[in-house]
Parts: sequence; structure tokens; C-alpha cells
Amino acid sequence: MRRIWTKLSAWAAGRTAPDADIRRALVETLYASPTSLAIGALAGFMLSIVIAFQADDWLVTSCAALICIIAVLRAVSATFFHGKLQAGQAQASRGWELAYELGAWGYAGMIGILALVTLMRSDVAAIHLLSVSLAAGYAGGISGRNAGRVHIAVGQTCLALLPTVCGLWLEGQVGYRVLAIVLAIMILGMAEISATTHRIVVEALRGKQEKSQLATKFERLARFDSLTGIENRMAMQERLRDLFEVNRKSHDAMAVLWLDLDRFKEVNDSLGHMVGDALLQAVVDKLNEALDGRGHLARFGGDEFIVLCTHIDRVTAQTIANDILEYFRDGFDVGAHSLSVTCSIGLAVAPQDGRDADELMQHADLALYEAKKGGRNQAVSFTWSMKERFHRLHEIENGLRRAIENGELKLHYQPIFDLKSGHIAVCEALLRWDHPALGAVSPMEFIPVAESIGLIEEITDWVIREACHTAAQWPDNVRIAVNISPASLKSGGLPSNVIAALMESKVPARRLELEVTESIFLENDGQTHHMLRELQKIGLRLVLDDFGTGYSSLSYLRAYRFDGIKVDRSFMAGIHASREDQAIVQAVGHLANKLDMESVAEGIENEDQLEYARAAGITTVQGYLMCKPQAGPIITEMVQRRMTIGDAMAANVRRAIASRA
Repeated sequence: MRRIWTKLSAWAAGRTAPDADIRRALVETLYASPTSLAIGALAGFMLSIVIAFQADDWLVTSCAALICIIAVLRAVSATFFHGKLQAGQAQASRGWELAYELGAWGYAGMIGILALVTLMRSDVAAIHLLSVSLAAGYAGGISGRNAGRVHIAVGQTCLALLPTVCGLWLEGQVGYRVLAIVLAIMILGMAEISATTHRIVVEALRGKQEKSQLATKFERLARFDSLTGIENRMAMQERLRDLFEVNRKSHDAMAVLWLDLDRFKEVNDSLGHMVGDALLQAVVDKLNEALDGRGHLARFGGDEFIVLCTHIDRVTAQTIANDILEYFRDGFDVGAHSLSVTCSIGLAVAPQDGRDADELMQHADLALYEAKKGGRNQAVSFTWSMKERFHRLHEIENGLRRAIENGELKLHYQPIFDLKSGHIAVCEALLRWDHPALGAVSPMEFIPVAESIGLIEEITDWVIREACHTAAQWPDNVRIAVNISPASLKSGGLPSNVIAALMESKVPARRLELEVTESIFLENDGQTHHMLRELQKIGLRLVLDDFGTGYSSLSYLRAYRFDGIKVDRSFMAGIHASREDQAIVQAVGHLANKLDMESVAEGIENEDQLEYARAAGITTVQGYLMCKPQAGPIITEMVQRRMTIGDAMAANVRRAIASRA
């Protein structure tokens, strides 16, 4: 008894514990099987009529009539609500629970009263048997069926059996009283069964709810960015594909704006990831403010965001992009830091710029690349010329990977003449590439690609080896010059490659010149400084190329003791008309003489430029006036014949006359 009472007390104390979802599910169990309720109602209906017919008593008949009316009403209401519930047109509520509760208690109470009345007003044992069986059977059935709302089940059991127990006890016979005691004990047993079943049902529902909540949580984690709370890449791509499915029928325009924060890595590296994360959250707030409901924002990854805008044209998309740029001008206050961060935007509009989600995204990415390449902090709209450049770039990337192996790379050489002796002093190795599909590709185009895909070191190694082998056929007083990319200095393999090339070709180190630009010094890399020093120690000559176009050139001359400097061709191009260019060239010539360095004037294309270079004290000259870049065998013949400036210029004249003829 104590155990049963403990369970019921625990149930009563925690009756309000289930949350709204579980409570709603428990109420739904009451209406889950209208068929079983209808069967119970039919049984009560039929037995009540039989009892009333045999008892022939107005009170019994009245009780039986009430039972029949309640049974019909319960069956109809249960069937109606279950149908609505299945159709999704109704929701289990406290009102429906109360309606069921009143009907259940009314039905159970009338069954109990019917048993009490028949026991008190009739002497027929068969009638007693029918009424007691109806009460006991009903109590046993509802203890399990209605355990979802245990107070209803316990109440029905008590209402059905307690009047029956009283009637049996008052009837007075020993057998009846024993049956009364059994039914009283049965009330406690049925109550325990109801409480236990209720606990099992609640635990099952709670487990189902936890699984559902966990599934919802995982779905959110899979679809939303944990840092900013907006949709992530996967969800954005699904949304975009769905929009394309819809737009195939409506043909509405929509736009993709691909945003990338400018120099976000610098914030992360200098201030830490905590500040970087806070900045990303602030960026999302500002983007939502700028969009003002005109687009759907998602984080693509890192510091990249995507804005999807529907029902807009290119002009409107450009306006939205400009609004975003304007909002970024105010900067961001992140903790104690005031950060000035801009963004670059690439936009593409469907269906003009893309027939599916992947193509539209690719074209927005190409537009973003153009925006960043063009100086950042701007919005660029996709054009199909970008696609053509992309395909060309792709062809160049793929072609470079097999260019050396297939023998597609060639070296041409352009002589540099000594103005004092007139003879060739140096030949600069110039890389040429004849692509099998694209034809001749300029080094200005493919060298940056080689740097970006990590092939520049391999190409530089090949150039140095090829140039040294060619120079081995020249007289000892003619040097070979090779341009060195800043990217090839970062790996650390250049000194070993140079030494290997010199040893293979047996060319002395003093005959090899490495031409570098000032851009290699901008990062102030200690490794670069050390490498250049080591190369100078083995006897290589170091020449500063494109002098005057970079930054802090004079400090570099002092720090590295260059063997030569090359005046950029831009100063020679307008020297006959620009006093400034004349003054700069004269200053460079004078500076080089004072520092015991050779000076080279590039881009000599007419005799006026040659005379200006000579008058400015420039020691060597290079340009089309004397000789265009030539293949190795031609240059070797020129060097071996000790061709002079005059010979080269005369040969150029003869070639010009021959071409006109």
C-alpha cells in the first residue's frame, strides 16, 4: 500500500512537470484510438439496455439512458477530434482535455451508480452480475488506455468501482462482501498500473522530444554559422538552388553579391582571433543594417559573405553593393579597437550571368577577383570578358605545368653594349613561351601565374642552367644576366641551384649577373638579405633592375653594394622632351660612377636616346636600336664576332631595308 501511495504522491507532485509539448502529446493519446473508445461505448450501451430491460425499474432505466447518451456523445466527439488532428486542423489543448475528462468521469460515474442502484433495487443475481461485470471491466480497460492523463484514469476507476464496492458491501451476503474487498484492492492495483504506464509513456515522449530537439540542434549547426548566427555555405547553396528552381518558371532576375573583407588577415594576425571574431559579428550587424531586408545574408566561410537578392536587376544590385560600401566607410568599434575595414564585392545577376547556381556563383567570384585586383574597396559587376580571361588564365596554368617537360620554354638574349668600347658586355636572358594553343604568351602574363602556383623556382632553375650553358660558348669577358623573381627567393633553394648550374656549365661566378627589383626588399625579409649576401660572396654580380620606380632605392644601394643599376625604360622613353627625365638619368649616371657601379640604360630605340645616355655618363646601353632579343645561336655568333654598337645598328638598318624590299 505504501509503495502504491508513494507512486501516486510522486505522480501528483510532478503532475505539472511535463512541458507543453509533452502535455499536448499526452492529451492526444486520449483521442489516439477512437475505435477502442467506440467499442467500449458500444459495450456499455448494450449492457446498460439489457440491464434496464431486465430490471424494469425507472431509476435503473434512467441510469442506463444517461450512460447511452454519454457513450454516443463521447464516441462522436472522439471521432471528430481525431479526424481534425490527423488532418492537421486541430491541436490538443486544455479545452479538449477538459472535455474528455468530464465525459470520462461522467461515463464512469454513471456506470458505478448503475451498479449501486441495481444491487440496491433488484434481487436478480443475473442483473447484479451484468452491472458489476460492466463496472469492473470498464475500470480494467481504462486504467491502461487513459494512463496518458493518469488523473483521468484513476478518477474513472474510482468513480466506476467505489459505488460498486459500496453496493456489494451493503447487499450483505458474504460472497458479495468478499467481491467488494477484491474490487477495493483492484482500485489500488489499477491506480498503480495507470501510474506506471503514465511514467513509461512520459519517459518515452521525453526521450522522443530530446531526440527531436537534438536533431533540430544538429540541423541548425549544419545550416547556420556558429559565430555569426546567419546561414552558412551549405544552407546558402541550397537556398540558391531552390531560387533557381522557382525562377525557371517565373523568369525573375536575382543577384548574388560576393563580399570579401579587405586585409582581414592583418587584423587577425596583429590583434588576435578574438578581435577577428568580434569584427566578423560586427560586420554581420552592419551588413544587415545596410541591406535593410533587400537581400538574404550568409557566411560563405572565413571573411567571405554572400548576399542573395531576388526580383532585382543589375542596376538595383549595384545600388545595394554601393550602399554596403558606404556603410563600411564608418569603420567598426570592436572592444577597445577602432578598425577601418573595407570590403570588395563581386556581383552577378541571373539569368544573364548564369544559367544555374554554380555558374552564377563562379561568375560572382570572378567579379570579386577583379574588384580585389583593381584595388579593393569597390564593387564590380561580372562581364563575359572576365570569363574569357579566366579561361586563358586556366590554359596558362595548365600549360605551365608541362611547358618545361615539353620543351615549350625558350631563352632569347638581348645584348647590352659597353659605351666606351662599343662591344657587347652582357647579354640578358629573356624567357619566351610559345603555348601550343594560345601562341606566344608574354612573360608579363605567365610569370605572375608561375609565382602564384609555385612553379617559379623550377622555371628559374631551368633559366639559370640554360643561360649558363649558352654563356659557356662566349668569351670570358661577356657576362650573362638573369632576372630573379621575388617569389624564387623565398624558398631558399636559389643558392644551391645557382652553384649547380655554374658547376655544370663551368662558367665562373663573376660572369653571372642576377637582376633583382626593389620589390624583394619591401617585406624586409632577413632570409632574402642573407641569401643575397651569400650569392655575392661566391662572386656573383648583383644588379638592381628598374631603378627609380620603387621605394627607398638609395638605402638599398648602400646596404647591398650592387654591382650595377639599370635605369628604367620609362625615363628613357621621353628623355628628349622631359627635363625631369634628363635630370634623373644624369643623376643616376653620376651616382653609379661615384659608387663604382655600372649603369645600364634600357629601352634605347633611337639615336637621340643613345646620345643622352652617353652624355649622362651611363656606361652601358640596351635596346632595339642596337639589337632586339635573339635566339641563342644568333647571339653566340654576334658575341664571337665581337660585334660593336655600330655593327649592330648597321645590321638593324640592313634588316629594315630588306624587310621593306
